[in-house]
Amino acid sequence: MAAHRKPRQRPHTGPAGRTAAALALAGAAGGTALGGTAQADPRPTTAQVKAKVDTLYREAEAATERYNGARERADAARDELGALRDEAARRTERLNTSREALGSFAAAQYRAGGIDPGLRLALTSDPGDYLERASLAERVGDRRASALASVRRQLVDLAELRERAGLRAAELEQHRGRAARHKESVRARLAAAERLLARLTAEERAAYARGAAEGPDRADRAGRADMPAPRAPSGPADGRAARAVAYAYGALGKPYVWGATGPGAYDCSGLTQAAWRSAGVALPRTTYTQIEAGRRVARSQLAPGDLVFFYPGITHVGLYIGDGRMIHAPRPGSPVRIAGIDEMPFAGAVRVA
Repeated sequence: MAAHRKPRQRPHTGPAGRTAAALALAGAAGGTALGGTAQADPRPTTAQVKAKVDTLYREAEAATERYNGARERADAARDELGALRDEAARRTERLNTSREALGSFAAAQYRAGGIDPGLRLALTSDPGDYLERASLAERVGDRRASALASVRRQLVDLAELRERAGLRAAELEQHRGRAARHKESVRARLAAAERLLARLTAEERAAYARGAAEGPDRADRAGRADMPAPRAPSGPADGRAARAVAYAYGALGKPYVWGATGPGAYDCSGLTQAAWRSAGVALPRTTYTQIEAGRRVARSQLAPGDLVFFYPGITHVGLYIGDGRMIHAPRPGSPVRIAGIDEMPFAGAVRVA
């Protein structure tokens, strides 16, 4: 008697099999979702958001200073290009005048060139007068030769000038391109910071804003009446430093706007540049060039009017006003204010005048 065996079940294949598999996966996914085992990313804490926002603002400030530097170099290249083009136009006008003079002389020589000089001497009624005029013509010829050499030199100089102008035009485009890239970097970081801040509640954002306005070492004292009131400048010994400090006091409360140099808004280096400009001193535009614009001074030797710099990359600057305090433009959303110089990593200081 033959043994009866149960037929072996083959796995589903073809379209029907694929449909069954898809339904099974969908069911598993649905069961997982209904069972609540899958979870979204946890909401970041206020401290985590604050730390990330602070980092983004510092990166934006560093990009702002690079943007300021690129803009400064672009402006210098544009001004030099304009001067080169103006000079090229003046030299072209002088060259055309010299060419016209040579052309007139050549035409006169051509008209007079058909008569042999010996024949003209023989035919003249006054040989002495002729010889005198011939001598004068020789001297005129020497001057014409000199004028011709001058035209040749002008042509060479003009070609060199136009080449320099071409190089400056290319340099200008490079600086403009760098400025555009840094500008985009600033905007991207500020937008990322705003997106993070939008995840906080209104109360959390208000607390963060208060902490940013007062500095990290004073955030726990928000709203307390015992906070020391800002004092007037104590009268630096140097008159120009006094004027710079007075200007900075006048800027208190004005908004931070990246790339701004006043009078309605400032970024950090824009504020220090404007303050010293009011005292008759021209500072360069960026933090990393301003730190080279004066004599280095130790932190223990700071005097009102000194520039104080922060972070390893020299990405922030303020104007020292005495008693361990400065006036600076902190970041977007935090206006020009007084702060302690111990609020950020100290990187150095210079005395401008």
